[in-house]
Amino acid sequence: MRDVDPSNPEGQPPERPRRKRHLLLRIDSLIDSTIWNAGFRAAEIWEDITIFFRRFRVRGWKRIVFELAGEGMTLGVAASVVLLALAMPAFESTEGDWRNRGNFAVTFLDRYGNVIGHRGIIHENSVPVDELPDYFVKAVLATEDRRFFDHFGIDVFGLFRALTVNAQAGGVVQGGSTLTQQLAKNVFLTNERSIERKIKEAFLAIWLEANLSKKEILSLYLDRTYMGGGTFGAAAAAQYYFGKSITDVNLAEAAMLAGLFKAPTKYAPSVNLPAARARANDVLSNLVQSGFMTEGQVIAARRSPASVVDRAQVESPDFFLDWAFDEVQRLSPRFSQRSLIVHTTIDMSLQKAAEDSIESSLLEYGEHYNAKQGASVMIENGGAVRAMVGGRDYGESQFNRATKALRQPGSSFKIYTYSVAMESGMTPTTTIVDAPITWGNWSPHNYENRYEGKITLTTAIAKSINTVPVRLAKEKFGIQPIRDMAKALGVETPIRNDKTIPIGTSEVTVLDQATAYAVFPADGLQSRRHGISQISGYDGKVLYDFDRDEPPAKRVLSEQAASYMNQMLTQIPIIGTGRKAALDNGIVVGGKTGTTQAYRDAWFIGFTGNYTCAVWFGNDDYTSTNNMTGGTLPAMTFKKIMDYAHQGIVLKPIPGIQDPFPVQKPQTVAAKKPPADTDAATTLPPPIRPRSLSQDSTRILHDIGSRLKAAAPPVPEKVASAG
Repeated sequence: MRDVDPSNPEGQPPERPRRKRHLLLRIDSLIDSTIWNAGFRAAEIWEDITIFFRRFRVRGWKRIVFELAGEGMTLGVAASVVLLALAMPAFESTEGDWRNRGNFAVTFLDRYGNVIGHRGIIHENSVPVDELPDYFVKAVLATEDRRFFDHFGIDVFGLFRALTVNAQAGGVVQGGSTLTQQLAKNVFLTNERSIERKIKEAFLAIWLEANLSKKEILSLYLDRTYMGGGTFGAAAAAQYYFGKSITDVNLAEAAMLAGLFKAPTKYAPSVNLPAARARANDVLSNLVQSGFMTEGQVIAARRSPASVVDRAQVESPDFFLDWAFDEVQRLSPRFSQRSLIVHTTIDMSLQKAAEDSIESSLLEYGEHYNAKQGASVMIENGGAVRAMVGGRDYGESQFNRATKALRQPGSSFKIYTYSVAMESGMTPTTTIVDAPITWGNWSPHNYENRYEGKITLTTAIAKSINTVPVRLAKEKFGIQPIRDMAKALGVETPIRNDKTIPIGTSEVTVLDQATAYAVFPADGLQSRRHGISQISGYDGKVLYDFDRDEPPAKRVLSEQAASYMNQMLTQIPIIGTGRKAALDNGIVVGGKTGTTQAYRDAWFIGFTGNYTCAVWFGNDDYTSTNNMTGGTLPAMTFKKIMDYAHQGIVLKPIPGIQDPFPVQKPQTVAAKKPPADTDAATTLPPPIRPRSLSQDSTRILHDIGSRLKAAAPPVPEKVASAG
């Protein structure tokens, strides 16, 4: 029998649990009612809004207009968000003391101590706008930006006018950039021709207008623009061309200076005085057309054009100097001085040879291959940059294609994959299958879809086969070791983490490639590329010395792997895709060709025991060339540069490669005995160095290849495919 609680004889539930249940019910009811009331109220509000907007309902053709306007506003907001996202990186460049980043006065010397140029500006010596001749300022504005004082950084009316004039002329005859946009490009950006750069330029122009006065913008523009002859700024140009202060120039001279801003090399009076005078006459016409001056005021300047000071023409390696000036600013935290003398590594004879080789190749073959630009970097083994060509014409475009242009390297990137393979225990004679391969949804293919079956790694790299490096990455070691190897060898551009990079789809610079390839003749040590050997003040105190202040080269590739790579790469100019790069006089050369998809870029990067040289050809707008491969124009240009560079120097061997045997002439027994008065040391044969079997085999291949290369047909290069 169940026990009965005396205090609850009827067995009713306890009071506390009952109260708790009632509380929960009330809370549940409150939530339900609140949600229902909120929904009901929201429906009422929506109904009120709908009824209100019904007053503005339109029909017929008006509805079409309103619908289009609404869609246009939506798309406009979306486009503004995208543009702002693209421009955000540009705004980062405005942080800090951006005005004084170039606050240096630097005199550059070549490797032999000769003055080759100047960079930087001392702001105290700048001439304020108010002190400049009025007609000079008017000449600049009439030619460069007539509405400068009326626009907000972007001249919408001027842009439409330029588009109209260009459309009528069937080409670009008038620019739409404002003076503020040009300043933004000069201070923060580069001359790279891309939509991204133009977007950044527009936002930065608006930023400059919001943060600086019109006089400040004009003053910075006049002080920091390249004016030809190695000069920057109107004050320096007046002193260089006319031997006088900018405040003392007459109208004819002012017009000639104003004509230099857009094309300083083309119209430099020290180079082409007739062209400079014709350009100055156009500037005088602009003054009249803009209403700034009358024809009567300019007639005297037309009749008596300006003459210039007779100066010896000094070739200035401007692309190299821009890069070296950036290096000075990078090193500047180590010292406080701002007036500096910088000893560079440039060799002006090699620089001239590189410039002439690039230009002559484009003049001779550029139209045939539809290639308009080229770039090159030469590094002496040890790291000193001896020559740098950043484009055809510095005056036309100061964008350095050797250090700043990111281009796909194509098959020239394969050396990083093969270097990983050599480090992982493979050898040049290791065999691998050349056959179709699929990696996920990507199926790379060889040139003309030809496959050769079982081949050695030497054959694979010599014939620039695409499937082999992809197979190595997929089946042996993956993508990350390739990225790590590229970084270790000296590539500073970030490498994408993508399965297509074994055949060269990740962009690099020409300087990156030259730096990395220079590791091979350095026997696997860092190439330590550098353009500055020493920096000193005008008091003679040495502030920086490369050999003293930089750490020694570290080993980034084992001696065995470097030797194997050299053995394979030296076969490419003999039996592979780089036969046109083979040097005269039997000089051993190793290297690799590179051609990207749709023939947009063509490369040859090669080395001897003395120098490493990288050559690139293509177009700034990424349009395709006319089937130009790395084994054609780049290889031929490489040969031009390197044949000149190896004249009259002591040839050094490539590590792991035996030089070809010299030709032995028949001699009599008596002739073998040196005369009594001859220094015996000069007649001794070179010491016999121990050679491994692989080195003997390599030398034999050189001997056989040198006999057969003239008769054998060229091997077409495999164009890298992104799938």
